[in-house]
Amino acid sequence: MPYIKQIPPSSLEFLRLLKNNNTREWFNDHKTVYQEELTYLESFAQHLLDLMNTHDVIETPSGKKSLYRIYRDTRFSHDKTPYKTHWSGSFKRAGKQRRGGYYFHIEPGNSFVAGGFFGPSPQDLKLIREHISFDAAPLREILSEETFTSSFGTLKGEQLKTAPKGFDGDHQDIDLLRHKQFLLIHQFTDEEVLSKEFLVYCNQEFKNMRPFFDYMSEILTTDANGLDL
Repeated sequence: MPYIKQIPPSSLEFLRLLKNNNTREWFNDHKTVYQEELTYLESFAQHLLDLMNTHDVIETPSGKKSLYRIYRDTRFSHDKTPYKTHWSGSFKRAGKQRRGGYYFHIEPGNSFVAGGFFGPSPQDLKLIREHISFDAAPLREILSEETFTSSFGTLKGEQLKTAPKGFDGDHQDIDLLRHKQFLLIHQFTDEEVLSKEFLVYCNQEFKNMRPFFDYMSEILTTDANGLDL
C-alpha cells in the first residue's frame, strides 16, 4: 500500500470519468486505474483511522476495511447504473458504551464527513425522545456551542412532519422531538479535498462531534441513576 496521506487529483478525475461512463464495459477497461486509485483511498483511510484512534477508540480494524464497495446494489432501484460515483467509508466506535458512527464521502462537488445516528433502533429513538422531552437544555447547549455551529451548522436528518406518537405537538422542543435521524454533516470543497490539510480537516471535524456523541452515549447506555442499562 502506498504511503499516501493526501487525496490525489486523479482520484476525483476517475470519479468524473466514471460518472460519464457508468457501464461495466468501461469499468472493466479501466480496472487497473480503479485498483490504483483504491489503494490511495485505503492509505488515506488508514492514516485517518490512526489519527482518530488518538482521541477515540475505533472498532474498525483498518482503513481498507472502512471503505464501502464501489459496486451498487441495483436489485430494488430504478437506477441501474452499476457503480457508485463516490468513494466512501465509515468507522465504528468500539464498545457498547460508545455510541455514534463516523462516515466520510468523497465526490466531485459533494464531499463531506458525517456522523451521528442514521437509523436508530425504536428503543434508542424512544430513549432519546424521552430525554429531550424531560430536559432538552443539555442537548441545546451542545448544539449552540460555537465549535458545533461553525462545524455543522444545525442538527440534520430526516424528521416527522407531525409530533411522534405519545408526544404533544405543542411541546416546546417539538423541533428536536420530530427527528428520526440525528446527523452532523460538514461539507468540503474539491480544493479542500485535494489539499495537504484534508486529512487533518477530516480528523478535526470527527473530533468536534464528540460532545454530541458523549451526550447521546450517556442517555442511551445509563439509567437515571447513572447505572448501565
